[in-house]
Amino acid sequence: MPESPGRPLPLLTPENEFFWTSGADGKLRILGCESCSALIHPPQPVCRYCGGHGLSPTEVSGFATLIGFTVSHRFSVPGLPSPYVVAQVALEDDPRVRLTTNAVECSPDELMLGMRMEVVFTQAEDVWLPLFRPCPPPVGTGQPAALAPLPADEIAPGEHWRHVRPMVRPEKFEDRAAITGIGASPIGRRLMRAPVSLTVEACERAVADAGLTMADIDGLATYPGGTGQVSGFTEGGVTAVESALGLRPTWYAGGMETFGPGGAVIAAMIAVAAGAARHVLCFRTVWESTYGELVRAGRIRPGGGRVTNWMHPFGAISAAHTLAQTAQRYFHAYGASRETLGWIALNQRANAALNPTAIYREPLTMEEYLSARTITTPFGLYDCDVPCDGAIAVIVSAVDTIVDRPKPAVLVEAVGTQITERISWDQDTLTHEPQVLGPAAHLWTRTSLRPDDVDIAELYDGFSFNAVCWLEALGFCGLGEAAGFLDGGKTIARGGRLPLNTHGGQLSAGRTHGFGFLQEAILQLRGEAGDRQVADAKVAVVATGGGTPGGAMLLRRAG
Repeated sequence: MPESPGRPLPLLTPENEFFWTSGADGKLRILGCESCSALIHPPQPVCRYCGGHGLSPTEVSGFATLIGFTVSHRFSVPGLPSPYVVAQVALEDDPRVRLTTNAVECSPDELMLGMRMEVVFTQAEDVWLPLFRPCPPPVGTGQPAALAPLPADEIAPGEHWRHVRPMVRPEKFEDRAAITGIGASPIGRRLMRAPVSLTVEACERAVADAGLTMADIDGLATYPGGTGQVSGFTEGGVTAVESALGLRPTWYAGGMETFGPGGAVIAAMIAVAAGAARHVLCFRTVWESTYGELVRAGRIRPGGGRVTNWMHPFGAISAAHTLAQTAQRYFHAYGASRETLGWIALNQRANAALNPTAIYREPLTMEEYLSARTITTPFGLYDCDVPCDGAIAVIVSAVDTIVDRPKPAVLVEAVGTQITERISWDQDTLTHEPQVLGPAAHLWTRTSLRPDDVDIAELYDGFSFNAVCWLEALGFCGLGEAAGFLDGGKTIARGGRLPLNTHGGQLSAGRTHGFGFLQEAILQLRGEAGDRQVADAKVAVVATGGGTPGGAMLLRRAG
């Protein structure tokens, strides 16, 4: 048996073993439906197209269309020295099936979207990894095969609104909830503090800001909850915070399968609207900067073993790898360029200069943006958010309690949560970040307000491309029209038509993973944003999803 090349290998299960071992005889196999002949990947017990339960491994041709690729420069993966190419292909047998893979036996400069590719397997221990290489030119021509069009999405971008479900009843739960308090810990690089201490500090400040005491708090909500892993991504969730603060909530929730990080706040709104709690303390903590330092010092050893993720064996270990390919397809479809993303990065840095808690505050030029080191094409250093340590907390209260609060409440106009596409990083919409088009369309069905009524937009920017997708999904410009809409950054500047990410976003202020946008929207609507205050801001849209899942909310100033 060949030695392992060191890269992450998949955990074999009865459901997936046929896929990871089919290369033993040189044949690629995908689960096929015996009723409608659809191919289903990743494997499922039922056909998503016809509902049939007769599914079995099916041999396919091994030919595919190249629908995306990114050259990874920054990431270090055992067995995959940088640079390496992460790619996505759509199978010719059923283009709805897309595989994340590596493009091999070619130079990245040879790759073009629409190329015909063929599978070639490499064995690692008991696994045969399906890699793809460009097909040779047609016999006798000496020329490469014609490029194929990219496959269609299950729902075409721009058609998601047709699939939005109507409101169940005319009364909205949003009308029964309000945001009454906010608080934050210090935010910075390598603070070297216990993460739960950051959470407690933010929570204490939020409770005090709302004019409450800990005894008033009868609900807790967080994202992503206690994951059971030390990763810099959580302080331990509801369990850790309840234990630290000695609370006895009547309602609580924590988990990742919600509407992005802001899903914890939306869940709290539903809880107070239903009468399950009166004041819900919502919190989000990251300590990725300190975590990275502890890993480098050998004080924390990340978990090893086999992976259950379908993309990690090919070095697609970051959202950067999948979103970079989506950005590449966006460029291909709409004629945008890196400068389009650059205006987002430059705008965030200009806003961060007025935010005393921002990580990066020095000026940034387009030349500096374009010449920065590559992370994974087409993303450079300044397209990516800044890992940091910090916690932010928000109090969601029943609306009938707001008259007793010391600060003006922020009201909830509408939320957008609906899934209209596959919740997947590589099987979803080709040209836009997954799970933005559906929630955005859903949001506007729950309010009479429209994009022109929005005064400020606080939109997730884990990568610059995230913000471009949210701008288009929410209807501030048409799909593919962001480059013209940005107008060299004028439209999204603080004095422009739609001030964007007024605190500097995650690209400059620091990656507080969604809650920073909510905090900034509340400060702006209260008129408490200091030097970066947008005059007379009354309506704010907040989007807190950077992939799957995602969600949005529309907030307004009371009165």
